[in-house]
Order: sequence, then structure tokens, then C-alpha cells
Amino acid sequence: MLRIYLLLCCSAFSFTVIAGDDVWLLVDTKALTIEVKKGQQTLEVLNDIAIGQGGAGFKNHRGDNVTPFGSYRIGWVGEQSSFRKFFGLTYPSTEDAQKALEQGVIDRVAYNSIMIAHRYHQVPPQNTALGGRIGIHGLGRADEKIHKSMNWTHGCIALTNGQIDHLSQWLGKGTVVKIK
Repeated sequence: MLRIYLLLCCSAFSFTVIAGDDVWLLVDTKALTIEVKKGQQTLEVLNDIAIGQGGAGFKNHRGDNVTPFGSYRIGWVGEQSSFRKFFGLTYPSTEDAQKALEQGVIDRVAYNSIMIAHRYHQVPPQNTALGGRIGIHGLGRADEKIHKSMNWTHGCIALTNGQIDHLSQWLGKGTVVKIK
């Protein structure tokens, strides 16, 4: 029997559905963990992740160093990243765009570009006032001591190189990532 789980909440524009046998990630920005999930079952927990220097929440603008809350998918995979591996998220989401439009952070043109990209299952523009290039990545040549001592990213989710190598076995384009 195929079970379907709703992840996050429904909005006027979109919702994320995960089939019971799909692997997805739950990023807990308070506990600084990533749970690898299959349906509602936790397969593994990765500890000691790092998030943006500005914490987590609604991103108000490019360069705010905030890790965004929300539900995203992996939109692209960068195997040759300076961060070892980079799993780019489909940020900004339709919910991010709606809130940003209402608050005057983006204009109607940027909003429409984001909405159209999501409608056609493409990566939304990465150069709006909301910023972009948010993802999950390793350290590359960065210092693991700094990683373990503070949140240091510009809004991404960082793991050690060993953790990102291990996590990559479950990830690919389309994998759902919920950040809370």
C-alpha cells in the first residue's frame, strides 16, 4: 500500500507531497541536525551541522546570512564544488516569493519569475533581492574546528566532508528538504 504524507502546509500556490517510500531530509536549525527520513521513519541523524551566521527564519534580502525556513527540493547537484559537494535548493519557494512580494522585498516581475520556475519544476531565479544559491554542502578546505564552534555559512547548511559524502548516497535532484 502506498502511503502519501503531506509535508509542511498547503498554500494557495503549492504543497509538497512525499510518497511513503521517498527519502527526504528534515533540517532542525535549533538542534543543528539533519534527519534522513523515509516517510515518517527516521533512517539516520547527522549532528553538528552549521547554518547561517544570521540564524534561521525568513530571508529578508540577499546577504542577510539567514538559513530560510520552508520546504524545498534539491534543484541541482554540484559535484565539483569548493565545498566538496553542493546540493542546491529550490530557494526561493512560492511561499517565500508571496511573503516577499507582500512585504515589498521583491517586485511583481521577480515574483512571477519565481512562480513560473516552480510551476515548471525548474530552479527559481537565484539573483532576486531574496538571494539564492542556498544549499547543503561540505567544508571543502574550510577548518573543521570553526565548523564545530559556530554557525558560519551565508545561509546554507554545512556538514563535515565525511558527513556530506555519507549523506550524498540518499540525495539527488528532486529530494525534498524541509528546514524548520
